[in-house]
Amino acid sequence: MENIKLNIDKSLSFISKEQVYGYEAKVKECQAMLHKGTGLGNDFLGWLNLPSSITDAFLNEIMEVANDLRSRCEVVVVAGIGGSYLGARSVIDALSNSFAWLQESKNPVMVYAGNNIGEDYLAELSEYLKGKKFGIINISKSGTTTETALAFRILKTQLEEQVGKAEAQKLIVAVTDAAKGALRTLATQEGYRTFVIPDNVGGRFSVLTPVGLLPIAVAGFDIKQLVAGAQKMEELCGENVPFAENPAAIYAATRNELYSNGKKIEILVNYHPKLHYIGEWWKQLYGESEGKDLKGIFPAAVDYSTDLHSMGQWVQEGERTIFETVISIKNPNKKVVVPTDADNLDGLNFLAGKRVDEVNKMAELGVVIAHVDGQVPNMQIEMPQLNEYYIGQLFYFFEKACGISGYLLGVNPFNQPGVEAYKKNMFALLDKPGYEKESEAIKARL
Repeated sequence: MENIKLNIDKSLSFISKEQVYGYEAKVKECQAMLHKGTGLGNDFLGWLNLPSSITDAFLNEIMEVANDLRSRCEVVVVAGIGGSYLGARSVIDALSNSFAWLQESKNPVMVYAGNNIGEDYLAELSEYLKGKKFGIINISKSGTTTETALAFRILKTQLEEQVGKAEAQKLIVAVTDAAKGALRTLATQEGYRTFVIPDNVGGRFSVLTPVGLLPIAVAGFDIKQLVAGAQKMEELCGENVPFAENPAAIYAATRNELYSNGKKIEILVNYHPKLHYIGEWWKQLYGESEGKDLKGIFPAAVDYSTDLHSMGQWVQEGERTIFETVISIKNPNKKVVVPTDADNLDGLNFLAGKRVDEVNKMAELGVVIAHVDGQVPNMQIEMPQLNEYYIGQLFYFFEKACGISGYLLGVNPFNQPGVEAYKKNMFALLDKPGYEKESEAIKARL
């Protein structure tokens, strides 16, 4: 079976292969820090060997609960923010029919809440759920994250009003801390079924825990294949794999060398609209892991060819502080052939008989040539196909490379101290108990 492949050739006009391979000793040190737990953030390394530690029995337990929700629900709301929902959504969106909501399906419709504080959004979600059989997967380690807790309070109230408290108890699953926190306390009081977020796995690395696996299974996708792909990539990116054969090591080294040469922005590119939320998951993984101590590559993501008609001009001729990493799907899952048109008013008969994917691939190749000519280094990650197995590979590849890359940069890749700044200000402005001094100080500035 094939594996995802990394190709850095289109970046080697800007940096040399010798410069990339010059990172070998540093990468080896970073790998050792990860695997021996001697680096910063070593209390959050549970993701490192997570794929190989997952058992069939554990996956069967998740699938049993997922199948029960599937049998009871027309709609399942995934309540979570950041790493508590992005991984699941990225898989579900990537593998679902693009027009699934318009079609009858044996799978529940998956919707999302707790990732914003939009009143209109919550009002419209509540309206949509009226009269529907719906369930809730509430994902929060603490149970007090404002966005998620607020949405869950509203959804829980609506569900209990629609079906009664006893039935609602069967339709809510909590994914939370093993022993502490508001959601754990509530789940115990109400008798909700629960799954544990491991203490040593941070949210952005949690897609292969029940945080991601349960919603993905509810949506009808094969979590055993997802995990199998991650297990394979764990092997391919292992500590003792030679640098030249380790894709995560090469990716981490290349992006850090580009960064040291003034390329401060990495744009993750896809040519497949189903990969949009893979880009959103990746942005959180790298932004939250590396953006600290006044350092870090800024992660952005675009959907080509769509964004070539908006961002394309800037990428081609704007400030030369960028590089691109392109996710390319080798074999599409469907087939569409361009038909012949007798009048040929659109001038497209030269494409007649070709698959749409061939047109897309030539667009991809043409863009790479143009952007490299425009002084934008490019890397390519080729996925043989868009399915659970290769998405599992992609997840672990990016996670392992992120850990290495953060250590190469000299930061703690596993904390996020800056995320708390806005929360303190928001709580002060809302007069939350315990924030009186902060409230006085911040209101004096307004």
